[in-house]
Amino acid sequence: MKNENKTCLTKGLRDGIPISLGYFAVAFTLGIAAKNAGFTPFQAALASFTNNASAGEFAGFTLIAAGATYLEVAIMELVANARYLLMSCALSQKLPPDTPLLHRLLISYDVTDEIFGVSMAVPGKLNPFYTYGLILIAIPGWTIGTYLGVLMGNLLPANIVRALSVGLYGMFLAVIIPPARKNRILAGLILLSMAASFAFTKLPLVSSLSSGTRTIILTVLIAGGAAILFPVKEEETHGA
Repeated sequence: MKNENKTCLTKGLRDGIPISLGYFAVAFTLGIAAKNAGFTPFQAALASFTNNASAGEFAGFTLIAAGATYLEVAIMELVANARYLLMSCALSQKLPPDTPLLHRLLISYDVTDEIFGVSMAVPGKLNPFYTYGLILIAIPGWTIGTYLGVLMGNLLPANIVRALSVGLYGMFLAVIIPPARKNRILAGLILLSMAASFAFTKLPLVSSLSSGTRTIILTVLIAGGAAILFPVKEEETHGA
């Protein structure tokens, strides 16, 4: 069992390198926002270490810079990060039923979009140590990137900082393309999700909602509809 955990941890560290590099680039721009809000490099790094969520942190730093109250910041953080509640529920079903509560709590510390996507792409049940590997390599990229962004983010041209973050989108493509090529239903759902996500940014009633709220609505509608129309047999989830 120890050898299996070590192997999964090592694989998670390796697979998490693109995530860490993407986080570093995105966190660089986050550090600039933190600096504008009056944060020191250490304060900004501590915020990123304890709240690894780009949309939530950007929103929080923006509100702080505008002089918002603690309650306003707390409510915004809840709305912006609410989608992680759904991701955590889905990820908990990916773990073996006998997974101890401690492991579930440790994983819940860093259920980000990218770590969730890569963890869910693992065939069969998920060994917690694989996700630990992803977290251990991703968190330093996010934290250090924020720290350096406060120190010298304004020294780099904006187009260079934006170019660095493209690697994160490449990682997302690497997560969704292989399974989509094997399953036409999944490929269709991915295309539907992309089209619906774009439409939600343009439609009058929903475009004003936060990105986190729109993600929750789309996740419930599309995932719920897919579960009803295309149910997955229980034995298939234990394959590989």
